[in-house]
Amino acid sequence: MAGPRMRRINEVLREVVGAAISGELSDPRIGFVTVTSVETSPDLRTAKVYVSVLGDEEEREDTLSGLRSSHGPIQSRIAAETRMKRTPTLTFHYDDTIAQGVRISQLLDEDPSAEREEGL
Repeated sequence: MAGPRMRRINEVLREVVGAAISGELSDPRIGFVTVTSVETSPDLRTAKVYVSVLGDEEEREDTLSGLRSSHGPIQSRIAAETRMKRTPTLTFHYDDTIAQGVRISQLLDEDPSAEREEGL
């Protein structure tokens, strides 16, 4: 579990990366992206950026590809806006927790009496 310092660093990085994606990147592959969380290594050398992407599988892959190719300008923005000893190398990962939540919600909304009748 991350301590208070790492939580603050992760939150600052999440805000800076989110602002950089929404304001500075002009890559047409990047669609509607939300930065959900950032996990920075304790030595501040790497940071995993978790994003949620609106769209289907193909749009998701295109967006992640665009983000991966744009990591340089995003890291430059981090270096300019933060006073960190090191600027972490960013890696982008799809965060599927929203999709899992929707799936669980759908399962909970199903009519349980219909399942009981089918099972009898």
